[in-house]
Amino acid sequence: MITVIIPCRNEEKFIGDCLESLIKQDYPKEDLEILVIDGASEDKSREIAQGFSEKYPFIKVLDNPQKFTPFALNIGIRAAKGDVIVRMDSHAGYNKDYISQCVKRIKESGADNVGGVIETLPSKNTLTARAIASALSSSFGAASSFRIGSDKPKEVDTVFGGCFKKEVFQKVGLFDERMLRSQDIEFNKRLKKAGGKILLFPDIVARYYPQDTLRKFWDHNVKDGFWTIYPLKFGVRFFSLRHLLPLFLILGLATTLILGIFSSFFFALFKFTALIYIFSNLFFSSKISLKEDFKLFFVLPLAFIARHFGYGLGSLKAFFKII
Repeated sequence: MITVIIPCRNEEKFIGDCLESLIKQDYPKEDLEILVIDGASEDKSREIAQGFSEKYPFIKVLDNPQKFTPFALNIGIRAAKGDVIVRMDSHAGYNKDYISQCVKRIKESGADNVGGVIETLPSKNTLTARAIASALSSSFGAASSFRIGSDKPKEVDTVFGGCFKKEVFQKVGLFDERMLRSQDIEFNKRLKKAGGKILLFPDIVARYYPQDTLRKFWDHNVKDGFWTIYPLKFGVRFFSLRHLLPLFLILGLATTLILGIFSSFFFALFKFTALIYIFSNLFFSSKISLKEDFKLFFVLPLAFIARHFGYGLGSLKAFFKII
């Protein structure tokens, strides 16, 4: 028995397609249960999921009155009947062999958590949505292997979603409910600290749909950056150097600009740092645009700025919030 848990809140545009992709899975339905944990959605998400539940007996809808993702994950884990738990995102779609590949890999590898890569696709057929998707698929916009891809299986710090042996949660504990975001990264760090193994397999493929406007993308990155640093308030640290690079960029530019008022050396250093970032941004933007669509060049630099500066300012905001 395999249990799929899907946290969901206000995802009426995506939950239907997500569940359709799971119905088409090649894994035996008699050995599958899908738990949609609805966080008091204010749109038609619960109604859509309930419609699938009435039609397919292996789909069930559970309630998450606390609304946030870590509560939903823990509700799903506690209710799960499966020996293996696959954590999925309602904002995504999945190849028809996604579950069977997850189960195969976790059995063969002996790992405690396995996952694959995501193909980041635009949520809408607009220039901005396409630019955001391209930015998240670039090594300049993301550092995680599951985002930028891998040509071979490898051990990693975290994966998208994840397929876990249920016994892992008995050993390591459930998701930290203080972590309103980034709970996956924190859990996986705890898992590795306990001697667990996390593997990424490129033949496990999901399709992810990010935000479709620069404003939404900016807000999303601010929240991600905030929840990278804010857990320090609880004595929890899971970030690595790559998570801090946007913050270092913000601090470097701000510090050299302020000191540059009093020193020509620091002002020159500010200009040098700014030019390096601008050059790098334009280089990757042009490289992607020439490969995909030249029109993306007019939006991609803004998408990268929203990614880097939004994340960095979110991290800075967390420091002030802790203080």
